[in-house]
Amino acid sequence: MQVNAYGAHAGNQPLEPLRINRRAPNAHDVQIEIAFCGICHSDLHQVRSEWEGTQYPCVPGHEIVGRVTQVGAHVSAFKRGDLVGVGCIVDSCQHCEDCDAGLENYCDGMIGTYNFPAPDAPGWTLGGYSQAIVVHERYVLRIGHPEEQLAAVAPLLCAGITTYSPLRHWNAGPGKKVGVVGIGGLGHMGIKLAHAMGAHVVAFTTSENKREAALELGADEVVVSRDASQMAVHAKSFDFILNTVAAPHDLDAFLVLLKRDGAMTLVGAPASPHTSPNVFNLIMKRRTLAGSMIGGIAETQEMLDFCAEHGIVADIELVRAEQINEAYERMLRGEVKYRFVIDNASLAG
Repeated sequence: MQVNAYGAHAGNQPLEPLRINRRAPNAHDVQIEIAFCGICHSDLHQVRSEWEGTQYPCVPGHEIVGRVTQVGAHVSAFKRGDLVGVGCIVDSCQHCEDCDAGLENYCDGMIGTYNFPAPDAPGWTLGGYSQAIVVHERYVLRIGHPEEQLAAVAPLLCAGITTYSPLRHWNAGPGKKVGVVGIGGLGHMGIKLAHAMGAHVVAFTTSENKREAALELGADEVVVSRDASQMAVHAKSFDFILNTVAAPHDLDAFLVLLKRDGAMTLVGAPASPHTSPNVFNLIMKRRTLAGSMIGGIAETQEMLDFCAEHGIVADIELVRAEQINEAYERMLRGEVKYRFVIDNASLAG
């Protein structure tokens, strides 16, 4: 089936209307009419060839929500009319140690929602800036939020799970002091989730003017990281720090805030490397510097259920398809609180 989409033919060209093909559902496939798709910074990096290996035409989008319109003959978990989501993963090997553990995100054969090899034309996956998508049932997620919140649920499929997974893995919760570095698309979700988990949440920002916003999101305290005196107050006091900043910066300034056995996890992906941290800041207090990438399908479902139960959605600005290029430029300037989401109905023309 042919559907309308928005994508680019080259890294130096703007996104524009396209027509793309979607396969007919196989026995284990779910066909989804896409209602909304979030705009992730990864979309911009990939479509503009700032990350290697972009294939064109490139149709980005891995924060997909919509309604099931058709299911394959062997699909039993979903039916027509269900509200569902698709995140960053649409396939994996399904038999490795990672897949068996429900950690498809770490499978060496993971297939991402766009720009990954696929048997369907054109030979690589095409993402959610489109009217519809067909996905194997294993990678489809059930949405329990009210339908009126659907647009604001979309960013949970990437920003939500990217922050939820490390918070869960490093046991954020009551009695724990958790820092969140950066108050953007990822950071604002990190604050909401850590607060809902019951942790004492400290937000770090370089901008004093983000203090009130961070408190409204659920932070208990806000620290301006450029102020050495404010940072010093928190030395050796954190159980866990979630660092969402996607630009190179001084990691040592945050590592020294960790307790003995504390951990800082990086989820932002800078275009150039961080300066290597001082090893003594790690070994003297048995601190951990770690990384984390999205989450597996089971954990993503757990995150969606947790967010539905606690009334958590992203703070979004809804845009039409023809505003995507403008949204990219605004995203680069930091002019969004905190995620853009595309109204895919605008793809109808």
